[in-house]
Amino acid sequence: LVAGALMGAGDVIAQQLVEQRGLRGHQCPRTLKMMAIGFCFVGPVVGSWYRILDWLIPGNTKVVAVKKVILDQGAFAPCFLGCFLAVTGATNGLSLQDNWSKIQQDYMDALMTNYCIWPPVQIANFYFVPLQHRLAVVQCVAIVWNCYLSWKANRM
Repeated sequence: LVAGALMGAGDVIAQQLVEQRGLRGHQCPRTLKMMAIGFCFVGPVVGSWYRILDWLIPGNTKVVAVKKVILDQGAFAPCFLGCFLAVTGATNGLSLQDNWSKIQQDYMDALMTNYCIWPPVQIANFYFVPLQHRLAVVQCVAIVWNCYLSWKANRM
């Protein structure tokens, strides 16, 4: 639920502050789509990933946190980001070919931006935050990230 609400909040921020659409120009269906992606995809996938990651690399020492960030950012983030862009393109009604073109256009830029934001957040998250609160912490930080992703994914 938190992931869906925060994906929606990120989209509202993207439309109102970044794109400056105004209330009359706000695309409510887009916000609802982003919320659905958060509820049905982001929350379940990221929440499950944190449980798997904690099972693969148990503990919360500094070394463990670094190992988790390396696995999270080296393996999970690139795959997740590609899937997120594909899901967003599909919900926006893009054909397979158009969706693939959009992913090719946006993926590397989004991944590099990811690497500027998430490694320090995840070090703190894996070191200080208990497993049951990690998704919520990430989603709070992710309001800005979700704003960026919504803008990136919905730019045609």
